[in-house]
Order: sequence, then structure tokens, then C-alpha cells
Amino acid sequence: MKVLVAGGGTAGHVFPALALARWLADEHGAEVRFAGTSTGQEARLVPEAGFPFDPVDARPLRRDLSLETLTAPIAAVRSVSECRPLVERADVVVGMGGYVSVPIGLAAVRARRPLVLHEQNAVPGLANRLLAHRARTVALAFEEAAARLPRRSRTVLTGNPVRDRVLAVVAERETLAKEALAEFELESGRRTLVVFGGSQGALHVNAVAVDAIEHLRDREDLQVLLLTGPAHERRVVDGLAAGPMTVRVRGFLDRMELAYALADIVVSRAGATTCAELSVCGLPSILVPYPHATGRHQEANARALERAGGALVVVDHELSGTSLASAVSGLLDDPTRLGSMGERMRSWARPDAAEALARVVLDAGAPR
Repeated sequence: MKVLVAGGGTAGHVFPALALARWLADEHGAEVRFAGTSTGQEARLVPEAGFPFDPVDARPLRRDLSLETLTAPIAAVRSVSECRPLVERADVVVGMGGYVSVPIGLAAVRARRPLVLHEQNAVPGLANRLLAHRARTVALAFEEAAARLPRRSRTVLTGNPVRDRVLAVVAERETLAKEALAEFELESGRRTLVVFGGSQGALHVNAVAVDAIEHLRDREDLQVLLLTGPAHERRVVDGLAAGPMTVRVRGFLDRMELAYALADIVVSRAGATTCAELSVCGLPSILVPYPHATGRHQEANARALERAGGALVVVDHELSGTSLASAVSGLLDDPTRLGSMGERMRSWARPDAAEALARVVLDAGAPR
């Protein structure tokens, strides 16, 4: 079966698509190609993963009134026409969200190719809302998303595919944790707090974490790993005062599975891939949704995990060093609650999401 996967932008959007592609190729012998922009992370990550990649000329879906908005329909028609040859070579087309999915999805409809959409967030993006009623199936990572799609949409809950390296934490946590202790020069007898703000970091989360560490300095049972994002590492290092607590700072970490294997508590934003990975690893989390995310989808993601009992949610404008330190201490001082949160995270997780989504794709592409 020939499968065309469209989507990308950030690494968090690309990883689930690659997890799906790997399952389709390795388990079912499918021929998988990707379509995406030449400027997004997919242009680098997809070829590195060994899959063919076709760049597509697609524009962001703008909501404001501008010259670009007025000329967008013309550009969209041209883009759909350019995408049609790619689509016609496929048996099934998968849209993983993002504006590049729109011309590919519309081309699939015109070429009468079955279209499967995957929505990663609790609040569906504009691209998926536009295409949902034309899709064979819309696969969801959050069940809350179904109510925000057109009524005619056919939905199924699959979860959000997670990288194999992250799934390995479930079976190999002890081994990976030992490797992480050596990698970060941390101690085995202490609880580990991991703080990160996504692949590019989060300036506010970093600043608050530095302040929180000052309030937590006297805790002999705690050590901290700060993943700051490449642009913020020096600022964070300079802002940390000397003290007895062990604090390690990394601008970027290619092997997130090491951080996950070592973590007892995680503080992070609430992007879709982050939520999926934290839940699969069973990590009690303090989630700080990015306040400017479209449709406030990160807050909706975080609230879903909060309702499941696996996370605490602190909105960005209420986050301070004092409040974060208090939340961390409260969890450390209540190991029963901490353990329960981890179990609830695992219960919410869907570690088989790649397989479940692959089955939806294969079913859609099967001859009828």
C-alpha cells in the first residue's frame, strides 16, 4: 500500500507522523512518502529517518485581513493543483494537521483518494476543522476534540503516536535511568525534577524555575535538570546562584528518554506530543500551558490530564517561583499522591497509538 503523509512544522508535530510511518513501513510493508514545507522541521527530520520527502508550497492559514489573506484563495488553488500528482500516486492520504495538510487534503478529495486526518490536540486546528467532514476518518488523541469538529465527522480515539525511544522508557527505565545519572552527573538517592519548555525552550518557564530553585535549595532529597532551549542556556546558567542543591542545565537534549527515565516530577508546557510522552512514561507533571497557543489548545490538553488525575495545571500568569516551589514540595511530601498521579498518567496513556492509527489508515486504503 502506498501512503502519503502530510504535516509538520515543529518537531512535536513531526515525531508522531514518523512513528506512524515507521509502524506502517516496518509492520505492514507500506510505501510511505511525506509531503511538507521546505522550512519546517519535517524537511530535515523526515529524510534523516529514511523516508522520501516532497516539499509543498503551502501558506499558513491566516485569520487577519491583509493582502496575503486576500490573495490566499488564488495561492491555495495553485497549491492544490501542484499537490494532485503526489496524491494520485497514493492509495491513502494522511493529514497530520497544520496548514500543509489543507492543499494535500483537498487534492485527495478531488482525486477521490481516501483521506484520514489525525488531530493531536484537545482543540482541533483550523486545517482539520476545514477537512474533517470530507475525511474517511478523523483519528483523535484527545476525546474532547470530537465535540469541536463538524457533526458529520467520523471520529475514532487512537491516541498520539510516540517515538520508539520514548516507549523504551516503559520497559527499560532502570537501565536508562542509570545511563542518565552518568550523563547528567546526578545522584541515585535523590528525587529528580525535570523542567523543560519544549524544543525551543520557554523564557518564562526558565525564569520561574530559577526562582523556584532558590526556594527549594534546602531540600536535600531533590536535584534538578533544566532543559532550557538552545537560546536560553547561558541566561539560565548566569541566573543560578551557588548553593547545595545539584542543578544541571542543558540547552538541548536529543535523547529525551534519558530525562524521562530519571524524572520523578516534570514541569513543562502542554503540547500534544509532550502530553503523550509524559503519559506513556507515567510521569506526574506540573503543566504550564503556553498562553498564546491557537484556540488555547495547550490549556485544553493540560486540563484533560488534570481531569485524569495525572497532572497539576498552573496557568502562565499565575506561575511564580513561590507557587512552583510550593507545588513541587507538596508532591514530594506526599509520595502516595505522587505515585497515584503516575499511575493515572499511565492509565490515560495510549502507548499503542501508532499501531491504532496505522490500522485506521490501512482500513481506509484497503480496496472496496
